[in-house]
Parts: sequence; structure tokens; C-alpha cells
Amino acid sequence: MNFWEIALLIIAEVLLSLLLFSAAIAILIFLVRRSMRKYKPVDIAIFEKIRPSINPARNKIMLFITFLGKHQFLIPANLFLIFYFLLITKQTWFSIRIVTIALSSLVLMFLLKHLFQRRRPLSPLLKAARGLSFPSGHAIMAVTFYGLLIYIVQHTIRLDGIKYLVTALLVLLIASIGYTRVYLRVHYASDVAAGFIIGFLWLIISLSVLKGIENYIAS
Repeated sequence: MNFWEIALLIIAEVLLSLLLFSAAIAILIFLVRRSMRKYKPVDIAIFEKIRPSINPARNKIMLFITFLGKHQFLIPANLFLIFYFLLITKQTWFSIRIVTIALSSLVLMFLLKHLFQRRRPLSPLLKAARGLSFPSGHAIMAVTFYGLLIYIVQHTIRLDGIKYLVTALLVLLIASIGYTRVYLRVHYASDVAAGFIIGFLWLIISLSVLKGIENYIAS
């Protein structure tokens, strides 16, 4: 498979995924945007619930975990996986999945933030985060990246014990990244919950569409 064939597959996957997901985005905007303020009391109550557990040692742990959902970590991690599957294992379709899901989820995140225009919490724990609050970009990217790793693990590891252990650890990591955003008070809990849901739906749709393209070409 040459470069242009891969490029066309990436474009096709992104366009088809965006088409399928557009209806879900429209429904989400209609249901959530007008009622955004109703979630505020619950979000504030969750902040207060977490407050007694805050201490300097835990802050360092939370900063490390939240780093695993930042672009400074995810960009090199994505590039490593792309080249690993493309050049070492020669599994081109895994590389295509990584590229398309990483780029499309990033576009989706910025699009939704622009549409909702929700400001971040006013009193971050350590350092203010840039940009808008809803949905949580960390939550979306954690689900799409580590969720894709779960998909790859399920299709590449044969030993069930190792497969289930790695999957459980990745699910725990996804949840932990989301929790750190609330702990650090740079996102409301509703931002994170929405990010998890959006990221999961986007991952499922993208994988389904790409699988359909792969089956079509193979047939």
C-alpha cells in the first residue's frame, strides 16, 4: 500500500466518521448547551467532596497522571505507535487507525469547545489551564488514545490473562486521567463525564467505519 492509498483511506475515514457523528453532536448541543448551568451545583459539590483529600504529595501524583493525557505526551506516543506498526510489524491498518483517530478526535474536541463556550473553573488548585472547559480534552483524548490501545491489545495479545490485565490497567488509567482534571480544578466533573462519553462514541464510530473500509478493499 503506497502513500496516496493510505492518505485516501485516512480522508475517507475522517469524512465518514464526521458524517455519522454529526447527528450525535447536534443532539448533544441541543440537550446540554441550554441547561449547562444546571450542572454547576453538582460540579461544585464534587469539588468540595474532593477538597479534604488534597495534599502536596497527592498533588505530585495527580500532575504526573494528568501529564499522560497531555499533548506533550500523546503526540510522541502516537508517532511511536504509527512508526512501530508501519515500519516494524508491517501492520498498516493499525497505523491508519492511530493517525485518523488521533487527528479526528483533536478536531472534534476543538469544535465542541468552540460550540459550547464553557469557561473553566475560576479557582484552579495549582495552575490555570488555557482554553475552554467543556468537554474535557484530556477525557476525550484519553479515551480515544488508550481506548485504541485496548482495541489493539484485544487484537494482538493471545494470552487472555495478560490481555485482560492490560485492558483493566488502561481503563483505570483513563478514569484516573479524568479524575485528575477535577482534582486539579481545571475541569468540572460534567466536563470530564461528557468527554468520556464523546470520546467513547467517537472511537466506536471511527473503528467501525474504518473496519468497513478495510473489509470493502479486501473483498
